Order: sequence, then structure tokens, then C-alpha cells
Amino acid sequence: MSLTVEWVNWLDPRAVAQRELMEVETTAMYADRQAALDEAGRNAVNAALTVSPDDISHTLLVLDDDTVIGHAALRPFGESLEVKKVFVDSRHRGKGAARRLMNELEGVARKDSARSLMLQTGHAQLPAMALYESLGYQRIEAFGHYADIPFGVCYEKTL
Repeated sequence: MSLTVEWVNWLDPRAVAQRELMEVETTAMYADRQAALDEAGRNAVNAALTVSPDDISHTLLVLDDDTVIGHAALRPFGESLEVKKVFVDSRHRGKGAARRLMNELEGVARKDSARSLMLQTGHAQLPAMALYESLGYQRIEAFGHYADIPFGVCYEKTL
């Protein structure tokens, strides 16, 4: 196993494929919570989770040898950068790929003189929350449109 990273465009087909895998997994994970919302609530959640390619400043893939196994991205949020779409294919978890992604993103944020890294995840993603906390992220109040997600959890790490 040899983990490497590659910076790509948000629309790189390999990045798109990773986000599609993430969508399948998280849609199933939160189907009951989404179903419990009224139409306005579902629309608000979907709007909060939608990412415009024009907003993304960095997109990163992690590879195991030549196989893409994970994805993450950054978008500006005031004086900070927001971590978006952190995902490691379930067949490749436990290899340190998510930690590698997060460390790479932190390096970019420091280079870009960002005040902090911020992110949103869901309450059911306990391994992700444990990772973020192990990396020094602190839970914060929901920021931006994430206040519209009743099952969301937000974090920030001051740099």
C-alpha cells in the first residue's frame, strides 16, 4: 500500500465518481431523517449541501497505488476555508486515507493564511466525527446554511 495525493479539478471524472459514491452512501444513511422532513425542510437541506463548482478552490484525491480511494475539497468561507466532501471508499477505509486528506487540506489552508478550517458532517457519521476531533477540531454552532440541517454537526479548527 502506497498512499499518494493528487490535486485535480472539481470536475475531474475520478473526483465526480468519488462524490457519486459518497452521495449513494450518505443518502442511504440519512434516508429516515430526510423522510421525516417536510418538503421545505428537504429543499433546505438539499440547498445547504449543494456545491457549485465555481466555489471550490481546491480538490484533492487520495490514491492507493493507482486506485483512487478518497476525495476532499476546499471552498472559501470568509477568512476561513470550508472542508467539503471528505470521503473514503468503504472498501478502503482503515488505511489512513481520511487523515491524509485532512492533513493535506490543513497544509493548503496554512499556506493560504486561512484563519481556520470549518466543516459540516452528519450526526450518524461517528467515525468521521472521531477523526475530526482527533485532529483538533472543535464542535461549533451550525454556520451558514447548515443551520437548516437538523441532523448536522459542525466543526472548526483554528490554524
